[in-house]
Amino acid sequence: MRNAALFALVAALYIATGMMQSWNTALAIFNMGLISAVMALGVNIQWGYAGLFNVGIMGFVALGGLATVLVSMPPVTEAWAAGGARMLAALAFGAGTIAAGIATFRRMQPGRRRALAVAAIFAVGFVLYRWAFDPARDAIEAIDPASTGYLGGLGLPILIAWPVGGLLAAAAAWGIGKTALGLRSDYLAIATLGIAEIIIAVLKNEDWLGRGVKNVVGLPRPVPYEIDLQDTPEFVARATELGLDPATASSLWVKLCYTGLFAAVLLALILLTQLALKSPWGRMMRAIRDNEVAAEAMGKNVTRRHLQIFILGSAICGMAGAMMTTLDGQLTPGTYQPLRYTFLIWVMVIVGGSGNNWGSVLGGFLIWWLWIQVEPIGGFVMNLITMPLPEDSGLRLHLLDSVQHIRLLTMGVVLLLVLRFSPRGLIPEK
Repeated sequence: MRNAALFALVAALYIATGMMQSWNTALAIFNMGLISAVMALGVNIQWGYAGLFNVGIMGFVALGGLATVLVSMPPVTEAWAAGGARMLAALAFGAGTIAAGIATFRRMQPGRRRALAVAAIFAVGFVLYRWAFDPARDAIEAIDPASTGYLGGLGLPILIAWPVGGLLAAAAAWGIGKTALGLRSDYLAIATLGIAEIIIAVLKNEDWLGRGVKNVVGLPRPVPYEIDLQDTPEFVARATELGLDPATASSLWVKLCYTGLFAAVLLALILLTQLALKSPWGRMMRAIRDNEVAAEAMGKNVTRRHLQIFILGSAICGMAGAMMTTLDGQLTPGTYQPLRYTFLIWVMVIVGGSGNNWGSVLGGFLIWWLWIQVEPIGGFVMNLITMPLPEDSGLRLHLLDSVQHIRLLTMGVVLLLVLRFSPRGLIPEK
């Protein structure tokens, strides 16, 4: 009953937003709440199931966003003709160099000869890579840089980008996990944060891949465009029967379509994660989390299981990133900030209840609503408080200008209150 009451309270917040502001606003917040809940589920799998402290969530979300461009945007034929083949050759040189270096390192006996051989392979491979990469990059980025300047994508339906985003994030997580999962938890956090910043730096600077900070706009949509609905006589007639303006009705319908897609993904993930949590595999993961030494003594491969859960959680975050970019309709690498895509997701998991999937979902909806709404609410309250002061009062102007910081204050206060009165979260793990 307590859990149901908490979900009812959060639902009441969204309903009140629709009644007091607008249903368009409420649905917009709710859709991002669905995506935030998916991200929180991914982090909960890593931290709540296995105790992995990953603060590189931002990087995996960004890779999911990149997947929408690589999958859904039409290919730029001029760019492919100018340097596409040479760019593929450069990437093949890079991948081959890494594979050859790893194979040589594993097959040769430790010593000076192995070190020299590996160094020679990487030196030669780097030269070949740059020989092919630099001219291809310059040729691609020179093709109409105002509107393209990149290779484009495959021109496939954008819904395919959601699982592809998960796969892309999973591949990156495999590479990161192979090198970083042997570190202690605090060092793992530093490593994942640094790697996430590297991913963002690549997205910002490699224009041939996703236009960098020039952004990719006009991504295809899996739902109708509002203007197309307004030009449809049947839709306009139906909206008029319901007493709605066609423009408002079209906006509501598009948001409801997104809600259906995002809710289907979230419900499927909850079902799968709940089944996994209650399975022998889930019990094994929690045993490893609680006592690695005892689990290893029972024959469990702790490192391999950590890598497995790290990949799964990162894949879910990557899928959420693809969903978010689909909703925005554009890829903007400059907007990926640790505060929004790492810290805030961790607050959702901690407040909701780490180790409990339903708690993470609750935290996703609650914290996202607070993140969006506390600023206008705080502005309203501050106007009431400062009403007795003169219009030109320095104190009044300072307080009103500081309302934007109430978001951070609210997150800190909520986190402290939950940790003080419910340290295991609003819906704790059983």
